[in-house]
Amino acid sequence: MEIKKVLVIGAGQMGGGIAQVCAQAGFDVKLNDIKEESYAKGIAVISKNLSRSVEKGRMTEDEKTAVLGRITKSLDLQDANDVDIVIEAAVENMEIKKSIFAKLDGIAPQHAILATNTSSLPITEIAAATNRPENVIGMHFMNPVPVMKLVEIIRGLATSDEVYQAVEDMTRKLSKTPVEVNDFPGFVANRVLMPMINEAIYTLYEGVASKEAIDEVMKLGMNHPMGPLQLADFIGLDTCLYIMETLHEGFGDSKYRPCPLLRKYVNAGWLGKKSGRGFYEY
Repeated sequence: MEIKKVLVIGAGQMGGGIAQVCAQAGFDVKLNDIKEESYAKGIAVISKNLSRSVEKGRMTEDEKTAVLGRITKSLDLQDANDVDIVIEAAVENMEIKKSIFAKLDGIAPQHAILATNTSSLPITEIAAATNRPENVIGMHFMNPVPVMKLVEIIRGLATSDEVYQAVEDMTRKLSKTPVEVNDFPGFVANRVLMPMINEAIYTLYEGVASKEAIDEVMKLGMNHPMGPLQLADFIGLDTCLYIMETLHEGFGDSKYRPCPLLRKYVNAGWLGKKSGRGFYEY
């Protein structure tokens, strides 16, 4: 199974990054979003990222032009009708994802792989919205996509070996490192990361230390490049809350209970960097 044409759904931070690395690797990419302005914003970010690479001597101006030339605009899911793989990077919501996959199932060619960039939701449940569960798989990229090397590849219950192998091969072509993970809530990355972030929020909530002190301890004591509260702001506090709720519901274990302070911030609209305020102001 050879992958040449790619449709990426969602022109936001993750989708834009995925489209960029696919185009850089030589794939023809359709970048899809429901809003023209969202697409325009996404392509502007990609162009800015590539310009930075030109300034640093990592690529030429001609290479930048060629990469952008391999990305085309899509405002309609019907554009999935001639691609080899769809990588969905829409909002982290099960009902929305199942709706998208059900539509794609009726549009994409029979051989096409339907992949989701979900960070915590069950692949098997998403696959059940289609009549091709053997062609559905998880491709969890890390943020920021152009920089981070890891891609968690998650099989659903029915994912075929051929589809897994095709996605693993594609991941290597993107200059990423694929790691096979089983279909459990949060997979590996967020099952380990999110409880740590949640515990850092509890530490702030209980008055153990200031946000700056908590982040400093983890940076200097554990050699993390960014403190957990600052990282939560960059991920988005609403996303952190959603993943903690997925873990809590999936395992039924109180250790995954979201901190009340996290819920309070989200209810206040303090979602982190993207809203201008979270644990820090931006």
